[in-house]
Amino acid sequence: MSQPAFQRSVDFRFAALKGARRVWTIPSIHGEVTRLRKLHDALIGQVKPGDRIVYLGNYVGHGDDSAPVVDEILAFRRMVLAIAGMQPTDLVYLRGQQEELLSRIFQLQFASTPWMVYEWMLDQGLANTLESYGIDMREGLNAAAADVDRLARWTHFVRHMIYRREGHDIFYGTLKRAAFTTDNNDKPMLFVNTGVKIDLRLEDQGDRFWWGGDDFQTITDAYDPYARVIRGYDPQRRGLYINCVTATMDNGCGFGGSLTCASWTPDAAVGQIFEA
Repeated sequence: MSQPAFQRSVDFRFAALKGARRVWTIPSIHGEVTRLRKLHDALIGQVKPGDRIVYLGNYVGHGDDSAPVVDEILAFRRMVLAIAGMQPTDLVYLRGQQEELLSRIFQLQFASTPWMVYEWMLDQGLANTLESYGIDMREGLNAAAADVDRLARWTHFVRHMIYRREGHDIFYGTLKRAAFTTDNNDKPMLFVNTGVKIDLRLEDQGDRFWWGGDDFQTITDAYDPYARVIRGYDPQRRGLYINCVTATMDNGCGFGGSLTCASWTPDAAVGQIFEA
């Protein structure tokens, strides 16, 4: 494979976690704000300067409180940055499958069959996200079945309803595709939402970050140069799973399961694990 990502020129789609002492990972939340608050309450007493916190995507969707989840993430960010020595770059937010769906709704009017695409997106979890932002999903169905101009007006309305909440426009606009440790780490780690294809470069993964996870637990070879790939969403929600080269953090939050948090040491080993 080509040179490691951190040896190439900077690609702002990815976050380089330079000099990380520990990396705390938070997997799919799926609109479960109560569990997230409990986890944040436990985590805030553990975070120290030199740590990094990586949210692995899927903040919204399926659960009832997608918009409040983003509010809670932004509030917790302020708490972390109040700790002496912590920096804004110490917190990283990945784009998950649900956030990718939400971003694609703004281009719905360009789809060949927008009503079919929209119905599929609703079934994937978008319906609960829209409702949380005060958007009637049925209006979207009517607009998608009408004409392009009406649909464009509706997607503009959706954007307005989401971005009128303080900080949400910046939050969604700065999500990363993946994150990786660099520098003094003998065993660099890669953090993703759903999956990777190990014979493709990081820059060429495309939608596999969000829709390439069905075979993730069958990976047996390390994804060079990373000693371990850690993901936050399992489409089959099989719970915490760690092997020599991969780790899955998804305990089914948003589907009746708990929200798990784990820390990772520079040698790609798991440290503390706790759940809410």
